Formats: sequence, C-alpha cells, structure tokens
Amino acid sequence: MSFSIGAPGPRMGPGMALERFGERAEGRAFDRRVARRLLAFLRPFWAHMAAALLLMLVSSLLSLAVPYLVKTAIDVNMAQGDLAGLGRTALVIAATFIGTYLVSAGQRWLLSWVGLRVLTNLRRALFGHLQALPLGYHDTHIVGVTISRVMNDVGVINDLLSQGLVTLLGDSVLLIGIVVIMVSLSPRLALLAFSVLPIMLLVTLLFTRRAQVAFRQTRSGIAAVVGDLAENLSGMRVIQAFAQEDATQEQFDQVNRINRDAHVAAMSLSFVFLPTVEFLGMVATCVVLFFGGAFVVSGSLTLGVVVAFLAYVTRFFEPIQELSQLYTTMQAAMAGGERVLEILDTAPQVTDRPDALEMPPIHGLVELDHVHFAYREDVEVLHDISLRIEAGQTVAFVGPTGAGKSSIANLVARFYDVTAGAVRIDGLDVRDVGQRSLRSQMGLVPQDPFLFPGTLAENIAFGRPEAPLAAIQAAASLARIHDFIMSLPDGYQTKVSEGSSNLSLGQRQLICMARAALADPRILILDEATASVDTVTEAFIQDAIDRLLTGRTALVIAHRLSTIQHADLICVVQDGRIVEQGQHAALLAQGGLYREMIVQQFVA
Repeated sequence: MSFSIGAPGPRMGPGMALERFGERAEGRAFDRRVARRLLAFLRPFWAHMAAALLLMLVSSLLSLAVPYLVKTAIDVNMAQGDLAGLGRTALVIAATFIGTYLVSAGQRWLLSWVGLRVLTNLRRALFGHLQALPLGYHDTHIVGVTISRVMNDVGVINDLLSQGLVTLLGDSVLLIGIVVIMVSLSPRLALLAFSVLPIMLLVTLLFTRRAQVAFRQTRSGIAAVVGDLAENLSGMRVIQAFAQEDATQEQFDQVNRINRDAHVAAMSLSFVFLPTVEFLGMVATCVVLFFGGAFVVSGSLTLGVVVAFLAYVTRFFEPIQELSQLYTTMQAAMAGGERVLEILDTAPQVTDRPDALEMPPIHGLVELDHVHFAYREDVEVLHDISLRIEAGQTVAFVGPTGAGKSSIANLVARFYDVTAGAVRIDGLDVRDVGQRSLRSQMGLVPQDPFLFPGTLAENIAFGRPEAPLAAIQAAASLARIHDFIMSLPDGYQTKVSEGSSNLSLGQRQLICMARAALADPRILILDEATASVDTVTEAFIQDAIDRLLTGRTALVIAHRLSTIQHADLICVVQDGRIVEQGQHAALLAQGGLYREMIVQQFVA
C-alpha cells in the first residue's frame, strides 16, 4: 500500500495524478504489434468468427436488396399495373426482412459466444501470469490498477475482437455495395449525393486525431480511480486513525475529476461528430430529393430510382457512424491492449528450467552456500551467506529491521533466486527442481495472517482442499484453535468476513498455523508469527508453534527474542551478513550484538 496522506492541492494536474499510478495518456493510434498479439486470442475460434462474418455478409447483401426490390415494385410492377408481380415482389421483400432477422440473430449469437470465451481466456491468461510473477512485482504495483487491467481493459479489448472486426468488414462491404448500386442506377445523381463526402472526410480526420488522446486518457483515468479507491480502502484504519478523511477525500476527488473530465472530453467529441454525420446525411438526402425530383420531372430518371436512392443514402451514413464508433473502440482497445501486454510481457524472475526435476520427499537438510542476493542490481541485500541447517533443526534468525532475515527465508522457499551462490535442500539446488513440487512440501506462517473468503474449514484446508473434516479438526487441535472454532455457532462452517474482521489477530494466526499443520510440511517458515500480538496471546501461539515444529526443519524469523531462546541454532543477521550464530547461552556469553539486543528488549 502506498497512499499519501495530505491534500494533493489544486496544482496536481492530470499528468501527475496519472503518473502516480504508472499511467500515461500518450501512445499510438494503431499499433500493429499489439493488434497482432491480441488477434492471437481469436485464433481458437476462427471457425465461429468465419461463420459470423459470412452471416454478416449475407445480412449486408439482404439489406442492399430491399431498396432495389422497392424500385422494381414501383418502376416495373406499379408502372405496368402488374398486381400479381407486385404481390410476388412484396413476398420477396418480406422474405428478405425475415432472412435479415434470422441471419442477424445468428450472427449476434455467434459473436456473443466467441466474445465470452475470448473474455474468459484473456482474463485467465492474465491471472495465471500474475500468479507466476514474483512477489516483488506485486509489492511494487498498486492492486487496484492491476484489477482495472484484468477487468476494464480486457473488456474493451473483447469488444474490439469479438464485435469490432466483423462490424468493420460488414460495414465496409455495405458501403462498397451501396456505392456500386447507386453508381449503376444513376452516376449523375450518385455524384451529387456524394458531394458531401469531402466535408465528411475532413470532419472524420479531425475527430480521429483528437479522439486518439481523449480515449487513451479515459483508460488511464479508470485505472487511476480504481487504484486510488483500492489503496485507500486498504488503508482506512490509518486514514481514520490520523483523521485524514478530508485529505484523502480531496485526493480521490482529484483523481475522480480527472477521470470524469477525460470521459466528458471523449464523449464531447462523439456528441459533435455523430450529429455532424447525421446532418451531412440529411444534406445528402435533400440533394437526392431535389435533384432526383428534377430528373423525374424532366423524364431522365424514374421515380423508383429516386426512392431507392433515398433509401441507399440513408443507409450509406449509418455504417459511417458505426465505423466512427468502432474507431473509438479501437482506441480504447489499443490503450488497454498495451497495458495488458505489459503485464503478459513482464518476465517472471523465478522460472522452472525445461529439465527441472520433481522434488523428491524432503528430509529437511537446508544449505546456503556463499549466497549473495539483490532485489535490484545496484543494491545487494545479502552478502556471502553460508549456513547448514540439519533436518529437524529449528533455526532462528534475529537482527535489526532490514538486516535480511526475511530475504533468507524467501530464498529457501525460492520466492526469489540467488544472485550468486546456491540454496540446496537435501543436496539439490532449488533452481533445479520444479517450484510446485518444492513448495508443496514447505509451509509458511506469515507475520500478517491472511484468510481467504470462505469458511474456516476451507481456510485451514487451503493447502489440502481434499482433506476430510477429521484431518482439518486434528490440524486445528494441534494449533490450539479447535476449541474456539467449536464454540462458534457454525463451527468449522463459520464464514470469514471481509478483512477477517470477525476474528482477532491471534485467532487468525492460529488458523494459519492449522493451515500449515494440515499441509504437513517438512520445512516450515515462521515469519515473525508473534510480532503483532499481546504477550498473553503470544504465549498461546508459542505453545502452538512448539507443537507445530516437532519433527520439522524450521526457519523462525523472530522479533521477540524471548520466543526463540530454545532454538537449536540462533543466527544474528546484520547488514546482510550472519555476524553471530550459536545457542542462546553461548551467544549471551559472547557479549556481542545478540546480548545487546536481549538487554535492550528486556530493559524496554
């Protein structure tokens, strides 16, 4: 969470507000690379898209046929007094309308079918990749902005892929067909009707140029609003504790106004452009009506041709409107596509090798061999760490904040890869085995216990979803939380509320321990599991920890030194190095940093 307390001030412009969330409004109107990558999501459904396109072409041809049939009815059937022929023509027109209805319904069903699957597959690919990205990525990216990518940006991409492409081809065919038919009926009247096209071209050019920036700003604005909302909701306790509701409200209002203004600007362009297209269409209709009527009076043109022209001119400008709206969809999809592909192109820093082995059953021997590690290339966090942890040992890591204790645990679990050296478990380099097979035999109890929405039983069984209730209860008993759960009205079926607000911090921590116990890991990592609880709860949790550690290799990151005095080995970490190691009594006798920390903590 990275929200900033304090009023943003009136000088916080759109650029600054968007940059705060990693957003930008510039970009290409059409990026061929982005389009090609996005089209790959349509490839599995090419047959359905081809069928939808075929139906769109049939619909366009049927639409083109109706005005021509009306012309035939007027100039042939009515002019010759052929009532039987007029009836046949009317039946053909009716059949054409029915065919158009059926074809359009089939086309829309196919596009919806494809669209929902493209939407699902794209979001699935994004979520899968997000799970493969390292913890560092999620620590440095705002959750709300990522959610906006997965939900909002993927939605507009789907609109373009599933609807836009077929609409583009169908409207193009319709425009070409109208032009060909109008020219074949009367080249002179067609030329007069198309006299408004230069103005139309100029208006369209101005619209597309300004729409490029406007619709990109709307995508960035949406992401910024979701990002600000998510981080402020996460930090609500801090906001209220420091009475900064007004400041954060002003901050949110600023981002919200930027989003609103971006949408107003984009919609204003559409509200000007679309009526302009309609106006030019009415002008073209008046031109056809006036000059066509004059030609009919002079006898150089038939009434049926003028009626057909009026119908074709009206339909000529409809696809132009649709294509202009499609352009705005393309702009939004290009902007969203760039951001979605940025996520998909972010390479996971920890990957399985092609020849990665399945981790055999772990005994628990952990070795750190001259390990160096840096989160960033220019800042090394761990320097030449060498340590051997025997199977079944409990090793505690203590030291000042930022010394590198959690980094050591993260390397053992292979959340990150070493910069140099090696981490081995039972003699196997963790980089040579599959991550899933490795972590399935490891357990983690974090400092900040996290519970998922669902029941208590589902949370305990998170690592073993197939576990029977008896096993879940046994794990809860081991973690000293069974009696509390049974005292609840719904027992193990008690729902975890939003933010786990119906459970105390200590209760959440014990449930996380039960989760680890049920997974039955051979290596267990306890990351300051008692740092945030009171001393009474600490003693209760410490008893659960002692039960949990039996027979397992344990890496314990400790803040309260009283909890690790009985550890098999205590490692004192300072500035990325293990500066002292040994058992409690021996370290006290050395009179070094460990003794200093003990004295400071107990005196405090």
